[in-house]
Amino acid sequence: MAFRPAWSWIKRDRRRFGRTGYHLFAFATWIPVISMFHHYIGELAWIHGPSMYPFLNAEKDQTTKNDIVINYKLNAQYGLRRGMIVTFWNPTDPEIIAVKRIIGLEGDIIRTRSPYPSSTVRVPIGHVWVEGDGGERLSRDSNNYGPISTNLIIGKVTHVVWPWHRAGKVKWEEFPRRE
Repeated sequence: MAFRPAWSWIKRDRRRFGRTGYHLFAFATWIPVISMFHHYIGELAWIHGPSMYPFLNAEKDQTTKNDIVINYKLNAQYGLRRGMIVTFWNPTDPEIIAVKRIIGLEGDIIRTRSPYPSSTVRVPIGHVWVEGDGGERLSRDSNNYGPISTNLIIGKVTHVVWPWHRAGKVKWEEFPRRE
């Protein structure tokens, strides 16, 4: 309620605040909107490391530039499918956000790779099995820490923004299933 009179007062007394003060106030009113969008809807994410090679960071041996993707956060835990690329809080180091591909959903029986202690595992309810495209040597994934809770998932990678020659929608449906 008090915001509208303050805006009218600043707009009316432009001379007192000057052009710069007026524009700074106008810009500052958008900061909460931008913050809410970034926190709840989506963000640009830089992909570091070779774990999703060759799908992401395909030029990892030719350049030091990282891929930039759109991380869509709205309802990220719902509608998960095999082949989707998701971002999640790393279960072993919660300050790190990891990017991996969903290999198995709850109830699926997965053939694991080393260093997982058993050769097969049934994914529990409320969990998914994620692996990097880079293979066991390049990726720390569910083979290291087991199935992850869907509550750890914070976003779905929907588009590649950089590099320009690979920009576009992520076609996770075309990912060949691992049997």
